[in-house]
Amino acid sequence: MLFYLLLMRTFLLIIIIFISTICKSQTLGGNAIFNFLSQPNTAQLSALGGVNVSNISNDVGMVFQNPSLLRKEMHQQLNVSFNSFLAGIKNYSLTSAWHSNKYKTNIAIGINYFNYGSLTQTDVAGNILANFKPNDYVVQLSASKQHKENWFYAATIKFINSNYGQYKSNGIAIDVALAYVDSTNFLQASVVIKNIGTQLKTYSGSNVKEELPFDVQAGITKRLAKAPLQFSLTAHHLHRGNILYNDTTFKATEGDDSYKKKNYTIDKIFSHLIFSAQLFLSNKIEVTTGYNFLRRHDLNVYNEANNLNGFTFGIGVLTKKFHCRYSSGFYQKNMYHQLGLNLSWGNHLQ
Repeated sequence: MLFYLLLMRTFLLIIIIFISTICKSQTLGGNAIFNFLSQPNTAQLSALGGVNVSNISNDVGMVFQNPSLLRKEMHQQLNVSFNSFLAGIKNYSLTSAWHSNKYKTNIAIGINYFNYGSLTQTDVAGNILANFKPNDYVVQLSASKQHKENWFYAATIKFINSNYGQYKSNGIAIDVALAYVDSTNFLQASVVIKNIGTQLKTYSGSNVKEELPFDVQAGITKRLAKAPLQFSLTAHHLHRGNILYNDTTFKATEGDDSYKKKNYTIDKIFSHLIFSAQLFLSNKIEVTTGYNFLRRHDLNVYNEANNLNGFTFGIGVLTKKFHCRYSSGFYQKNMYHQLGLNLSWGNHLQ
């Protein structure tokens, strides 16, 4: 009963903040640097719709985006992930965790690296000057502790680096998170405040620093007691009201008059939400699907709509020796393919 009262108060507070900002907050797409931080680092997270902070799982890769999911049972677990993304972009991720009995603390380290291939550098006249290989990466350290029986609090500190030829930048940020676990009722809820930090070195070399992709996320996951199903509801960008991007100049140039249409309150609310579900066919096979409302809205641009935009799916094979997961999703006429593998430095995965 106490949990439900606390949960209701938490979500009431979120709703109050949401309503107070919905009338005055406006979103301009691409107004933050280091946006690669919002990309899912592991296959299970991608299959869940790209954002999930409450999923009930023993996948240490999920810790990368929410440190309060870090548990003692993940001791000596290693997650590696490879994503063959669009336009030849490659994404590599690694996360591992340990538990300290002395300090009763769970610790995880991780790196997420993006390789954009080789690009040609030209001057304003189109003359080729050189080739360069742009890349982004983030290295981070996370720690979590358990409070009493049901609560976990955690934080992550991260170093961020971006390299686009002659334009280089780096920064530092932290995430803070809180999770509530009710193992009796197969329920978990969590809140994460992400990317509180600053740019250390700017791309231009000036002292004018740009914003990091700050985000407030909350989610709840419930596994059914008498059926092999698990459902999640996740909300993101709760500090903003309207996050729907509307480039009126581009749409008018392309002859798309949808920019004249009003964004209704229901659209603004659902753009914050992601629904996902997992079906456990056995203790060794899981099937995952997700639906990201904002991604569908953004990808359904003029003449490029796809009925499957916003949908993601994945499958996992879980054994005592390893957990192997595959995920994919639709970006208009393209798909990505992400593969994740969980191993243990110890004897078996728990």
